[in-house]
Amino acid sequence: MRNLFSKLSATVLIATFSTSIYSPLANAHAVLDIKEASVNTYQRIAVRIGHGCDGQATQKVSVTIPEGIISVKPMPKAGWQLETVEGDYSGKYSNHGKTITSGVKKLIWSEGELQNGHFDEFVFQARLTDSLPAGEKVFIPIEQNCADGNLSWSEIPAKGQDPHDLNRPAPGLMIHAAAASHGDHHDTKMMDTVKISDLEIMSAMIRATPPKAPVSAGYMVIRNKGSEMDRLIGGAASFAGKVEIHEMKMDGDVMKMREVAGGLEIPAGGEVTLKAGGLHVMFMKLGEQMKDGETRTITLEFEKAGKVEFELPVKTVEGHGHKHGHGHGHKK
Repeated sequence: MRNLFSKLSATVLIATFSTSIYSPLANAHAVLDIKEASVNTYQRIAVRIGHGCDGQATQKVSVTIPEGIISVKPMPKAGWQLETVEGDYSGKYSNHGKTITSGVKKLIWSEGELQNGHFDEFVFQARLTDSLPAGEKVFIPIEQNCADGNLSWSEIPAKGQDPHDLNRPAPGLMIHAAAASHGDHHDTKMMDTVKISDLEIMSAMIRATPPKAPVSAGYMVIRNKGSEMDRLIGGAASFAGKVEIHEMKMDGDVMKMREVAGGLEIPAGGEVTLKAGGLHVMFMKLGEQMKDGETRTITLEFEKAGKVEFELPVKTVEGHGHKHGHGHGHKK
């Protein structure tokens, strides 16, 4: 009888232990695909959902954007409805010379079906301002809804508290101070570093043009911090009818410009500089003048990293043998 009682007690203890430690509810943490980032950078952030709610499929994922993270743009997801909730910021932020006081405060993907046995990512792009505390974590609350319940990953640890001590910790992102400048190769104010996957885009600008000019050019430094080569394969801009990657090369005694066939290679562990008189992004069939001091939004597309949209300043570039960048008879 004693042996039977001991066996039953052990069975109950094992069952209780297994339920508390290994249940989907205990391990269904929502996490971020990146663990750290610097202020004054654009980041691609993916929220990874690894389990459902106690065996049920996830049907809705909500992401609350902390103060100090601005210019939020979510990535649409096939099979899911996407909603953005906007509101006023607590403070004021400067973004490419403009003061902004409101923006996206919450992202909601709904009416989808992520099975308990699968995982998926919900992606957005955002700018981390220098109001975020360097050397500390910023926490991004996530709510996961299923048919009969929800999991709210929103608990934020007190200072010095281990997040693992919490039942439902919000995923955190360690914030670092701004990276040191790598130099301004156009003698213009440095723009924020734009990051996508292993790539960093720095010192980007668009060349100012006179009225009714048909073309302009974009210059920047693209650094690949990864272990695999990537390739810049194209882009888009609302102010241009066509965007291509071009190079300037001498053909005998004549300087000629042509599209880079197959895209521009960004070597692993290296960088490529796009500058006047060399490689550049070509904006063709302009619909408006590029005026010094203004900003424009463009999209660049990479073979592996994907697409990234960002703002960059318009600047006047003198010299280099061209009146305004492409006055050498280029036609397309």
